[in-house]
Parts: sequence; C-alpha cells; structure tokens
Amino acid sequence: MSEFLIVTGLSGAGGSTAATVFEDLGWFVIDNLPPPLIPKVAELASHPVTETEKIALVAWTSPFLEELLPAIDQLTKATGRRTRILFLEASDEVLIRRYEDRRRRHPVASTGGVAESIERERQLLEPVKARADVVVDTTELNVHQLRDRLTGLFAPEHNHAAMQTSVVSFGYKHGIPLDVDNVFDCRFLPNPHWVDELRPLTGLDQKVKDYVLAQPETATFLEHMGHLLDLLLPAYAKEGKSYLTFAIGCTGGRHRSVVLAQEIGRLIEERGITPNVVHRDVDRP
Repeated sequence: MSEFLIVTGLSGAGGSTAATVFEDLGWFVIDNLPPPLIPKVAELASHPVTETEKIALVAWTSPFLEELLPAIDQLTKATGRRTRILFLEASDEVLIRRYEDRRRRHPVASTGGVAESIERERQLLEPVKARADVVVDTTELNVHQLRDRLTGLFAPEHNHAAMQTSVVSFGYKHGIPLDVDNVFDCRFLPNPHWVDELRPLTGLDQKVKDYVLAQPETATFLEHMGHLLDLLLPAYAKEGKSYLTFAIGCTGGRHRSVVLAQEIGRLIEERGITPNVVHRDVDRP
C-alpha cells in the first residue's frame, strides 16, 4: 500500500525545494497537482504495474484551493490510511522579498499588491494548516537548511510508524521558531559568551559543554525535563501525533541552547525514540 504525503503551504515558502528534496529521498513526486485530481492518484498508484511505496503530492494555491481538504479526505477514504500533510510557511516580510526578487505574480493576485495577496492566501489556507501533521517555517532557512530539515523529518531510515521527534536550538535575538510544539528558555543559566575563552566556541565544543553541564541548575533542569518527557512522549503518541518538535533557546543560539538540545535529544533517545537534533543559529554571529 502506497504512503501519501500532501506538500502544500504559502506560495514562495519553499515548495519547489521541497519537491526536489522528496525526489532525492526516493519519493515519487507529482508537482502542481490540482486538488480535484488527488483522489485519482490513489487509483493509479494501486495499479500492479505502477505501484509506488511513497508518493508526495505537491498542491499549491490554485482556483480549486477550497477543494484541497475534501480531496485529501477522499484520498484517505480510498486508501484506508491517513494522508499526512506537510505545510510550509514563512513571514510576510520574507515572502514579499522573495516575490520582489523573482518578479513573479502572486497566484492569489489582488489589486492591493503582494502583501494583500499573501494575507488572502493565509486566510484561505488556515483550515489546511490546522490539519497539517507538521508545519515548517522557512523564514530563517536557506535552501540547504530547508533540505536538512526535511531530510531529518522524512529520510528513508526513519520508521514512519513511530512519531518523528525533533529538537531545535535557537537564539531569541533571531526570533522564536514558529514551527515547534514546545518551547523552553535556558537563559537562566550563566552565559558562556561572557567567558573570554569560551566566547568564540559553540555548544558543540567540549569546553562549552563541560561549562554548561557543570552548572547545578542544568542538572535540575534536565532531571525535570526527563520527567516531562515521560509524560509528553506517550501522551502525544496516544493522540496520534506524527511529528513532535521541542525547541530550546538562549540569547544567541550558540552556547547554552546547543548543549541542552543535545542533552534533550539524548534523553529522548533513552526513551526509545531517535530524534533529529538541529542547531538553527549555531553559526550565526
């Protein structure tokens, strides 16, 4: 039985890159598919000659946008399996800049310009986003970082029968990631930035790791985090959540949050789930 994934979201949020990533991961990708044709794909995929294990259907804004969710429901009914949804989004400022750079017409064009078109598209897609299994915010991601993020979520070696779990470190001065489920703040810990020897290093360096883990508050935090994971991981799995992301932030996203993201990843792995650990801002000044 084929596995289906709907890739959708805001125009300019990285759909073309996502299609390429899934092709590289071995998925059969159908790009710019009108929603009314989505249920028909199930018939083709189930044919003995053309049976494909993983199919990604890339559906972006079109005149049939209101038909997207009904089409997904029809696909689910036809296959007897829940169809997963990946939703890509980005901030208005970034989307406007991308459209201005490419000099392209927005698919939801209006007399009010690009900003008004983006707002209209957000409104139209809100019910789809609410149904999404995973939302990826591409505001702070370049093409390579988006590829890494999607690969971490959908790489072939992952067991998709299990809940895909990620841990993201970030810096508050660069903004809180929007595509996460739980956010933790570790700015209560002493900052290695103010230690001359440690400032040029990152949380991936042993000296910074030793410094952060030596703080008594760190041990207490990780102990409580372990108890929280004991509650959250099985509870989310029971609710049928396919993707779960924890984020932890410090001021710049280079020291404390990196160390603790690694430690949270270790705690999750001890509980039988192999997480994808991402350090969003570790290379930023």
